[in-house]
Amino acid sequence: MSDASPAERLKALSGCVAACTRCEELAQTRTQTVFGVGNPEASIMFVGEAPGADEDRTGEPFVGRAGKLLDRIVAACNLKREEIYICNILRCRPPGNRNPSPEEAANCREYLDGQIEIVDPDYIICWGSVAAKNLLGSKEAIGRMRGKFYEYGRAKVACTYHPSYLLRNPPAKKDVWDDLKFIMRDMGVELD
Repeated sequence: MSDASPAERLKALSGCVAACTRCEELAQTRTQTVFGVGNPEASIMFVGEAPGADEDRTGEPFVGRAGKLLDRIVAACNLKREEIYICNILRCRPPGNRNPSPEEAANCREYLDGQIEIVDPDYIICWGSVAAKNLLGSKEAIGRMRGKFYEYGRAKVACTYHPSYLLRNPPAKKDVWDDLKFIMRDMGVELD
């Protein structure tokens, strides 16, 4: 598959994910897997935690209320959702929208790493502590992980609050905006 395009490689990996039954409970309760969407050669990759009910229904990450807020954040950064690649730590919805267990995250890690390898982004933004802690293997609170870059492969990784947190805590929107200005500045883009 070395001659295949990133889009073709992602499609093949998506087929493996759709057939996955490593997490018995998740495989039995999901409507469908939620692989990832966006530009297969994006310079920016968003990583969230796990699909919710809306995502499980549509098969696309970040489409519920938090996804609508994320769309507004993307637009404020003068970007389009189609320019970014978006995925999650898990590809299946945990029942009741609970956080992924360490075993579930470990079972899905091969797929996340595959997506990162194929897309090969310059920047990865971890939305929320579940994404940040799982991707980076950190135990630090998300508030302490903000405002600096980490490395994952060749990508610069930044961490910020999850859009669902912002829906519950609107004052934190300023913190997320500061984080995005920090990231975009590193990319050579100044935001107001």
